[in-house]
Amino acid sequence: MVENRPIARLLAHLFLIIGVIVVAFPVYYTFVASTQDSRPIANGEVSLLPGERLIANYGVAIDVGVAKTSGQPVGRMLFNSLVVALLIAVGKIVISLLSAYAVVFFRFPLRLVFFWMIFITLMLPVEVRILPTYKVVSDLGMLDSFGGLTLPLIASATATLLFRQFFMTIPDELVEAAKIDGAGPLRFLRDMVIPLSTTNIAALFVILFIYGWNQYLWPLLVTTSGSMETVIIGIKRMIAGADARTEWGAVMATTMLAMLPPVAVVVLMQRWFVKGLVDSEK
Repeated sequence: MVENRPIARLLAHLFLIIGVIVVAFPVYYTFVASTQDSRPIANGEVSLLPGERLIANYGVAIDVGVAKTSGQPVGRMLFNSLVVALLIAVGKIVISLLSAYAVVFFRFPLRLVFFWMIFITLMLPVEVRILPTYKVVSDLGMLDSFGGLTLPLIASATATLLFRQFFMTIPDELVEAAKIDGAGPLRFLRDMVIPLSTTNIAALFVILFIYGWNQYLWPLLVTTSGSMETVIIGIKRMIAGADARTEWGAVMATTMLAMLPPVAVVVLMQRWFVKGLVDSEK
């Protein structure tokens, strides 16, 4: 046993500490840079101790941000990113849950064919079909809208597969008992399937929220107005090109602010996230 071997325990803790340092140091470095003046950051002379411009840099990031280039402060972009991430996460979960429920609990011709058609879409991510998808969104007049930002990303074959695999573990006796009790499909979904799927939904929500929050390519294409840009795009726009001066302190402060919502979701839902991934009890 590992707990009875002091050397093994010491090595395990050593590797864990090294792993934490490797992961946490870039975040700490970014925070320290967000409290310092832009000049030493541009010259690669960042101190490892926090500076004196904490309030100033974060104030510029929140109130001004990229106003010189897109006319919108970072606060607006954080709001856009939050709405996009929530719509993508909730939409993927709802559509995947309903499609998996139909495939597992309903008997209709070619249902497995339809499931595999959904599964095959894993080979066609938005990057592969980006031109026709953009054409459709443009023809529907959905550019510079939350619908255009989220609808092309709202389906998930992976989530459908995970829900299907879980629904297949629900005993047939439970389904028969619900039928005898007079429960229809919607009541069975509401009162039995969804409560049993709570941990799976929580785990998927964390993953899909981070997926939606980190989107860059698709929002970059469908947003031409600064009022609809997400914070990931905002960080890129804050980095000036050519000989223009970049306010690196504000850029680092914006980066730290962009980390907070995903980190908060992971921390607040950590217990459900882990349980949804590893819990074997059904």
